[in-house]
Amino acid sequence: MENAEQIAVEVAYAKPDEQLILKLEVVPGTTLQQAIEQSGILDRFPEIDPTRLKAGVFGKLKKLDQALRAGDRVEIYRPLIADPKQVRKQRAAQGKRMKKGGGDLEA
Repeated sequence: MENAEQIAVEVAYAKPDEQLILKLEVVPGTTLQQAIEQSGILDRFPEIDPTRLKAGVFGKLKKLDQALRAGDRVEIYRPLIADPKQVRKQRAAQGKRMKKGGGDLEA
């Protein structure tokens, strides 16, 4: 006997040049990990490493064993290509050199 009760969720993944949102019907109690596997998104994007997967719901990082609720959008996050702390340091250094009104300019 099959459980007719299902909930609607989405699984989303984005690359710089492509994004995909898959709609799924899953049984209540389905986890983030299970929804990702059931969506088939891992087959479509082989660069997603299931052993190092980071995912969340609506922009908030969650554990892969978290149960989903109706209407949730599971988001698969790509690894960072730059260290955010290093990028901030570089921006700060550039900002200090390029700062307007630093007193060197004559009006």
